[in-house]
Amino acid sequence: MSLELKINEDIKQAMLARDKEKLEALRAVKSALLLAKSEKGGDGTVDEDAEIKILQRLVKQRRETAEIYTAKERKDLADIELFQASIIQHYLPEQMSDEELSSIIKEVITETGATSVKDMGKVMGLAAKKLAGKADNKAISEKVKQMLGI
Repeated sequence: MSLELKINEDIKQAMLARDKEKLEALRAVKSALLLAKSEKGGDGTVDEDAEIKILQRLVKQRRETAEIYTAKERKDLADIELFQASIIQHYLPEQMSDEELSSIIKEVITETGATSVKDMGKVMGLAAKKLAGKADNKAISEKVKQMLGI
């Protein structure tokens, strides 16, 4: 089942359950997918990689907004954002564990022959492609910095 169909089905379920918070998060996903499908120069479809990037962007936005609300002492609004992030996170592939992430980054470092900070760009490029959707780019970056001794 495609992501769009799954989202539409879950929207129906949330409407029947009268779950306003979940419905709001699902509608945000549907909206982002529709915008991506109707982009200028697009063919009216969104491939799986683009769907994952859209979902990751939505989760990241919600978490950053929650941090801002927390800093402004608006826990009520931060909780809503974090709840929506958890709903959207449900549609992303399962995230890798720290050990799995470390082993793949070690492989990438040996593949690229990276030895210093100067090689971080090469490592990040290849690691981001290999780990798309499976790990957050921020986590990848931190792990690469740690392994390259920065």
